[in-house]
Amino acid sequence: DGEMRVVGFSGALPEFLGADSESLYARPVEDLLGRELFGEGSGFRQAVLDGQRREGWRATIRDESGQEQTVSISVGPISEASHCGASGARLSIMVRIEEEPEERSENSFRGILARSPSMRRIFRLIDLLSDNDSTVLVTGESGTGKELVARALHETSHRKEGAFVAVNCAALPSELMESELFGHVRGAFTGAIRDKPGRFEIADGGTLFLDEIGDLALPLQAKLLRALQEHEFERVGDTRTRKVDVRVIAATGVDLSQAVSRREFREDLYYRLRVVPIEIPPLRERREDLDLLIRHLLKRIGKARGRALRLAPYAIRALLAYRWPGNVRELENALEYATTVCEGQTIHVGDLPAEIGQRGKVDLLPPNNTAEVEADLHHPTEPITEDGGVQSTGGLNLSPVETEEVARIRVALKQARYRREEAASLLGMSRTTLWRKMKEYRM
Repeated sequence: DGEMRVVGFSGALPEFLGADSESLYARPVEDLLGRELFGEGSGFRQAVLDGQRREGWRATIRDESGQEQTVSISVGPISEASHCGASGARLSIMVRIEEEPEERSENSFRGILARSPSMRRIFRLIDLLSDNDSTVLVTGESGTGKELVARALHETSHRKEGAFVAVNCAALPSELMESELFGHVRGAFTGAIRDKPGRFEIADGGTLFLDEIGDLALPLQAKLLRALQEHEFERVGDTRTRKVDVRVIAATGVDLSQAVSRREFREDLYYRLRVVPIEIPPLRERREDLDLLIRHLLKRIGKARGRALRLAPYAIRALLAYRWPGNVRELENALEYATTVCEGQTIHVGDLPAEIGQRGKVDLLPPNNTAEVEADLHHPTEPITEDGGVQSTGGLNLSPVETEEVARIRVALKQARYRREEAASLLGMSRTTLWRKMKEYRM
C-alpha cells in the first residue's frame, strides 16, 4: 500500500519464506527486501510511490531462518497488475528467483573466458610454459586481453608466489621511465630526495610485465636489452650493479617487425623479447566466444549496478553481428552503456550504442525482408490498413529513440502476423508490456 506494507501476496511467498501467511500481512516491505531499496528516504522507494516503474533490480530476500538469496524484482503501479486486487493495494512487486548457471569450467582459464580453438591453443601454450622462464611477447589489438594472458602466464608458473609487476611503457616520458624501471639514488636528478627501487627490483623473484613495449624510447631499449641478457642493471645516478631474478613478459598492439624495419625498434631487443610469441586473435575472428563473454559481462555489470537485466533477441543479434573493432573492452563498455540507459528489465536494440544498434536494425527480419524493415524504420508513423491491426501514431511528438521503438514494434507485429503474444516474445518483453507501449504510442 502507500505505506509500503504488504496487503496481498501469492501463495508462493509464504512457502518460499517458510513463514505463516498471517505474519506477512501489514509487514513492511523493507523487512522482506531490504532497506537499501525500500527504506525511508531511498530514491527507489520514492520513485515507485510516484508511479514510476522499476524493472530488473537486484534485492536480497531473507526467509524466516535468516537465509538470504539474491532475487530480481520489478515494481509498478497496481493498475498495471490486474491480477492483484487486494484492498488498498497501490504497488505490485514481482519477485523472480534467479538461479543462473555458473560458467562451465572448460570455458574458463585463469579468469579468461573462451571456447574458440584459437584461444584454447593459447591456453595449452600457457600450460606448457608453466616450468619455463622464457621471455614472452604477447601481441594483439587493443582490448583483446593481453594483460590477462600475461597474468595467466604468471599464475601458472613456479613464480606465482612472487610479485606480478606491470609497467605501461607509454605512460611516462623516457627520462622518468628509466627511473621507473631501474630506480634511482638520492640526488640523481632534481626531486630525487631519497633512494627509490625500480620495477625490476620490486619484481625480483616474480614477473615483470612491460605493456606497450613498442613505445619505449630507443636509448632505454639498449638498457633493457642488457637487463634481459645479463639480469643486472644500475640505478639512475648509481655505479653499483644490481642483480635480479625476473621473468619478463612484454606486450604490444603494434607490429614490432615493421618498427624494426623503420629503425624505430632495436632488432636485437625484438628477437630477445620474442622468444615465445603469443598472438591473441581479435574478437571478430573468434565469434564462438561472443555469447559467452556477453552473458558473463552483463551478469557482472548488472551485479555491480544492482540490476538483473536480460537481452532481447534482436539486441543479441545486433551484438553478435557487430565487428567489435575495440574487442572485449568495447563489448564491456557497450553493455555498461546499455545497462545505464535501459529503463526496463530487458535491453533492446535501442538501448545499445548507436553504431551497434544501427547494425541491429537490419537483423529484425530474414535477409529477404531487409528493405521492408528499413522502410518501417524510416517511416514508423505511416498508417497501416485497418486489417493490419496497427493504427497510426500521428499526433505524437516522438523522440528518436521512441520513433525507433515504434518501428521495432511494427516490424515484430508484422513478422508475428499481428499476434501480440508472439510479437512480445520476439521483442523480448511481456505481452502486457507490449500492450502498454502500443497504447502509449497510439498504435
